[in-house]
Amino acid sequence: MNERDILLNELAQGLRPMPEGIEWFDSLGHEEQSAVLRLLRHHCVQARAVAEDAPESIRRAGLRPTHTPAVLISRGRMDEQLGKVAGLAPLDERRKAFRLLIAVLTIADARRRERFCSGGCNHWWHRLSVV
Repeated sequence: MNERDILLNELAQGLRPMPEGIEWFDSLGHEEQSAVLRLLRHHCVQARAVAEDAPESIRRAGLRPTHTPAVLISRGRMDEQLGKVAGLAPLDERRKAFRLLIAVLTIADARRRERFCSGGCNHWWHRLSVV
């Protein structure tokens, strides 16, 4: 566990406000932003994101269905599409990708928590609290 993982999970769990997360993401350099998006993609895959998560994730991220990350996540295999979203290069698209991937993680991890962790688990990110 590191500070970046903690921050991303706090955003996904609503323990930190999204504007704070966007401000943090915007403060990173291009390479760091790319690394964060790849890490978020990994977290989404580990949380077992599915294609059915796309519409609600797009809505929660505040994106229009025509925005590039929204179009990508709505087509094909989720793990592949998450990789494409994480690989977006233009700054404006990276911001949208960040919001979308946080929303996907929010939905997928909530479902995982409900189905597999409701009786308790050893996931450190399920024991976070506001610091």
